[in-house]
Amino acid sequence: MNLSEFLSSQKPILLDGAMGTQLDEAGLEMGGPTNMTHPEAVQAIHQLYADCGVDLLITNTLTMNRTYIETHNLGIDVRQVNLTGARLARSAARKGQYVLGDISSTGQLLEPYGRLAEATAYEAFKEQATILAEGGVDGYIIETVFDLKEALCALRACRDAAPLPVLASIAFSTASKGGRTVMGNSAKECAQALTDGGAGVVGTNCGDLTPVQMAEVVSILRGATTLPIMAQPNAGKPRLVGDQTVFDMSPADFAEGIAQCLQAGAQLVGGCCGTSPAHIRAIADLVSQAAAPSQAG
Repeated sequence: MNLSEFLSSQKPILLDGAMGTQLDEAGLEMGGPTNMTHPEAVQAIHQLYADCGVDLLITNTLTMNRTYIETHNLGIDVRQVNLTGARLARSAARKGQYVLGDISSTGQLLEPYGRLAEATAYEAFKEQATILAEGGVDGYIIETVFDLKEALCALRACRDAAPLPVLASIAFSTASKGGRTVMGNSAKECAQALTDGGAGVVGTNCGDLTPVQMAEVVSILRGATTLPIMAQPNAGKPRLVGDQTVFDMSPADFAEGIAQCLQAGAQLVGGCCGTSPAHIRAIADLVSQAAAPSQAG
């Protein structure tokens, strides 16, 4: 079964949890460069999530597009970091587990709000998507994007790069007023535009929402598209403790929030910042229970 067929199934689908905060807890740099400096650590985290029985593993390639790499002076090769990221996730995936190539923001505002031309962003996204496909991903996930225009640009680039399904997820800053991004895009607007743009799944991740608040946004998305809906909340709202950003929602409380996301219409669930294999195991139990009635029938 290819990924497109799998995504069209009605059972709850389980994604993995955070990579960056797990690397941080291990005392390592968050982000794609760690693919090159400590590949064994990245692979070990992928393996822990694979052991939880997830359906989808996400590559450690968030923001590893040329524009982000060059404007942040990371000094790494865009091809090497993305190929390595894809291969590390692929090596951890078991039979029946799929790998999503992770694509996110350029870190720059598109014109007219910023200086980045949309054509430049498109080329950066397409280059990254092409490399990830070469590395063996089964599909793409566009996530942690705050600007609908940038998400649509990335979606178009992915669809032009390879004939693979694209999961498109937006980060919302509030669940009120119809769910809004920091750029003012509403959840309904995002769902409709991403659906029209050819996404295979529409969802929400990260942002400033608790899992319960994310369920409110899921409900809006569900009412605006017939596509499967994805929810990947953080482990609660971040707190600053000293100079450290802390996400401290327990796995049990996180799973309760995910249950509300499922009730609101989410078909794919996982975790973002602050989540760990323990959080994903907690929702794996939840997903198994939700799938049980249909399996019995």
